[in-house]
Amino acid sequence: MPRVDADLKLDFKDVLFRPKRSSLKSRSEVDLARTFTFRNSKQTYHGIPIIAANMDTTGTFEMARVLSKHTLFTAMQKHYSLDEWKTFAVNHPECLEHIAASSGSGKADLERLCEILEAIPDIKYICLDVANGYSEYFVEFVKTVRDKFPKHTIMAGNVVTGEMVEELILSGADIIKVGIGPGSVCTTRIKTGVGYPQLSAVIECADSAHGLKGHIISDGGCSCPGDVAKAFGAGADFVMMGGMLAGHDQCLGEVVEKDGKKVKLFYGMSSDTAMKKYVGGVAEYRASEGRTVEVPYRGDVENTIRDILGGLRSTCTYVGAAKLKELSRRTTFIRVTQQASTMFH
Repeated sequence: MPRVDADLKLDFKDVLFRPKRSSLKSRSEVDLARTFTFRNSKQTYHGIPIIAANMDTTGTFEMARVLSKHTLFTAMQKHYSLDEWKTFAVNHPECLEHIAASSGSGKADLERLCEILEAIPDIKYICLDVANGYSEYFVEFVKTVRDKFPKHTIMAGNVVTGEMVEELILSGADIIKVGIGPGSVCTTRIKTGVGYPQLSAVIECADSAHGLKGHIISDGGCSCPGDVAKAFGAGADFVMMGGMLAGHDQCLGEVVEKDGKKVKLFYGMSSDTAMKKYVGGVAEYRASEGRTVEVPYRGDVENTIRDILGGLRSTCTYVGAAKLKELSRRTTFIRVTQQASTMFH
């Protein structure tokens, strides 16, 4: 019997932060770094918990080099060869503590992951990434990877509800990726009708994870620095982004000129573009669940990082949080019908 959950679910666009009294004199006083010790790996993390998504165009070695300077994290795209990995590790060993090796759940994926982690023991993070984290097969895969790599920190997803967050943590994952369909080049909600508004998903999943001493990543749905702040305010430990980092020098792909404007290609990993590139096209039994778009060329990602971190610091000053750690405790969201004036947009 179909049932309807009548509780209102909210997205980033549905809320704003309520400002609160603050003793902070300047944004420069805000500490954005976090320190976490993970439930299953027992490993300790320290850095600014923003992650470049493990997509072709954003999860690149070039991106990792810039982000690691700010102690930001990069989940690497999974299609680099072992030789490319080795070269990067030799030339940029300082980046290795701020990156994760990514893998799907197939046999070949696991073999490639094992090769990389055996060749480069300084990589301590694994990102297990499938579109649908609800399958029993994926849960078993997480257990398999945990058995093979007991001391590595495992990110796994994607899911959007508390019970599956708990299942994956108890199966060996440390950090759960939360988000189905919110991404800028994701069409899962359109093609399948499946999804969950991201703000409510983060609130629910953070509650479940933190009860087990686990952690979550809010993955997708951020279109501006304010959305990143809202994800942290809702309880996310990490925020992962793709679209906000697209179009930069550090992204895969050439800059092309179209109608007098410079653009770069950006595509979802379930798009026609990605599937033609890696598996010869979209299989006859499935549909593409991603877009391919041309995004304006945006130059060096350094400027975008400064914009995001500046916005996040400013949020903290508005609600009286001296540290990013305090942001969720200082957060009261108000529901709104409009985010900002569109007069000159």
